[in-house]
Amino acid sequence: MTDAIGVAVLGLGNVGSQVVRIIEDSAADLTARIGAPLVLRGVGVRRIDADRGVDPELLTDNIEALVSRDDVDIVVEVMGPVDPARKAILAALEQGKSVITANKALMAASTGELAQAAENAHVDLYFEAAVAGAIPVIRPLTQSLAGDSVLRVAGIVNGTTNYILSEMDSTGADYATALADAGALGYAEADPTADVEGYDAAAKAAILASIAFHTRVTSDDVYREGITKVSAEDFASARALGCTIKLLAICERLTGEAGQQRVSARVYPALVPLDHPLAAVNGAFNAVVVEAEAAGRLMFYGQGAGGAPTASAVLGDLVMAARNRVHGGRGPRESKYAQLPIAPIGDIVTRYYVNMNVADRPGVLSAVSAEFGKREVSIAEVRQEGMVDEGGQRCGARIVVVTHQATDAALSETVAALADLEVVQSVNSVLRMEGTTE
Repeated sequence: MTDAIGVAVLGLGNVGSQVVRIIEDSAADLTARIGAPLVLRGVGVRRIDADRGVDPELLTDNIEALVSRDDVDIVVEVMGPVDPARKAILAALEQGKSVITANKALMAASTGELAQAAENAHVDLYFEAAVAGAIPVIRPLTQSLAGDSVLRVAGIVNGTTNYILSEMDSTGADYATALADAGALGYAEADPTADVEGYDAAAKAAILASIAFHTRVTSDDVYREGITKVSAEDFASARALGCTIKLLAICERLTGEAGQQRVSARVYPALVPLDHPLAAVNGAFNAVVVEAEAAGRLMFYGQGAGGAPTASAVLGDLVMAARNRVHGGRGPRESKYAQLPIAPIGDIVTRYYVNMNVADRPGVLSAVSAEFGKREVSIAEVRQEGMVDEGGQRCGARIVVVTHQATDAALSETVAALADLEVVQSVNSVLRMEGTTE
């Protein structure tokens, strides 16, 4: 039996407490799997005066001193946010400690800096838990598909927004009601902005795109829209079209006519056909679909968040890093050789759903259709229905237009022109349609 592997855990929240519990409760199994015992050397916390459920002797609020200890070989960072986590991780890497982190915001913003520090010190940097909780996505992309060419990664990677949209779909609730329900059940934070505005999903998309396409992609490179404008009316229209609505993270390798390649990374709510695998992913669950040249379509599904599921991913990384310490070798390193340019959202081609209120008089539909035609946005389907006010009087009409494929730039120009038409009272919503190529 080799000497013990010393572990420092930074953070003792929902995930950190589960990591500590598993290390302690599964000590014998972990020792057998690694070839050496894991020994918890300390737990870094912001406050050490409260009952934290672990041996008080292990607690410290001196993070810098903890990661610098000679008897610490691996540092597990589950404290967030970007700072002070970044400083602690850099210090650990620079001192030759392998690092496991669940910090998606940090990895999306500072992958290059951290990867270079790990490379300089010849240690491991693992981050499976940064994307989709317990679902193994990072390791398949970095190892199982290392010899393949990934074409597309698309999925539902935020449990809070998926719960909200699932509730709106199944109950007919509006956004505010579904958000309140998510908060009451603990799925939504007191400040849900990172989730509902798409920032969390964008960070995960950046990580996935970086790995899948061997190109350094940051959160700033990801086009982002949230779900706050999705309405119960949109869901009614989606059902009529045989669709539901999901917040999708989409990472795609785009190949031009001359063979030139670019990367697209984007997050937005989209209509998804009910027969698409992602349409059946409901509640707080996550799912990621990977499409590769040789492997074809692969789908990964499961718990995307929560203390125990995320801790499972952390422990998987911890075992790998510890094995490398015992037996020699290192895990996958950053691969950025492709250095593909990022495609702007205006170049992306997909289908669209446009919902608008218009005047109820002859010639309106012709005027609306003309604006689409001027920009070569082909219309696939039009639905029109009259509207009445509280007194039962007709007060206009609602038109829903579904397009064939078009560029985002052409659609954006069309929507701007529609908003300026005298016969258009309001453009209520514009959503993309994914999972269909008609």
